[in-house]
Amino acid sequence: MTKTAKISDTAKLSLFVAIIILLSVTPLGYISLGVINATTIQMPVIIGAVLFGWKKGAFLGGIFGITSLIKNTVQPNATSFVFSPFIPVFGEESGSFFAIIISLLPRIMIGVTAALVFALLSGTKLSSAVRSAAAGFCGSLINTVLVMGGIYLFFGESYSAAKDIAYETLMAAVAATITGAGITEAVISAVCCGAVCSALIKYTKGAKS
Repeated sequence: MTKTAKISDTAKLSLFVAIIILLSVTPLGYISLGVINATTIQMPVIIGAVLFGWKKGAFLGGIFGITSLIKNTVQPNATSFVFSPFIPVFGEESGSFFAIIISLLPRIMIGVTAALVFALLSGTKLSSAVRSAAAGFCGSLINTVLVMGGIYLFFGESYSAAKDIAYETLMAAVAATITGAGITEAVISAVCCGAVCSALIKYTKGAKS
């Protein structure tokens, strides 16, 4: 890769980082659907993963995770302890290392999953829009599944107490979140990422020809 190409790739990646940070500090990172909010911050991670591959996708996911950790540290709410080790776990005096895992791992896996799904479908006759949509759906859904699964595994009782629900019903609440907000976010990601990635891929091919 030439020096000019490296500079160009760095500039493009920096743009995606800036978009992630912008979404994380403004209401643009969330879409109100009435009873739930669907996040949009995963979309630049997915688009970047499709365009640049899984390594850079993982990097962008890591940036998303760091912004989540920071936001939950400086603007904590009742359940911020599941995303920030600096916020005391509900009912305890200190935070937990597991919060770092929940903040970072699911977000990193957004980029990895999206890139791998897109790559796996590249050998098919599916259009770039459909492949990108599949990447968007899977990348978004894996985030919800891993976040909610991590909360149940590492913070089940504390999270239930903070949300004022019985621990015995937490599994049902987790499943409802995945099938409700999770599927909604995944569908939105599929539509948006499919359209944006398809356009960018066509533009890139046209610029090279």
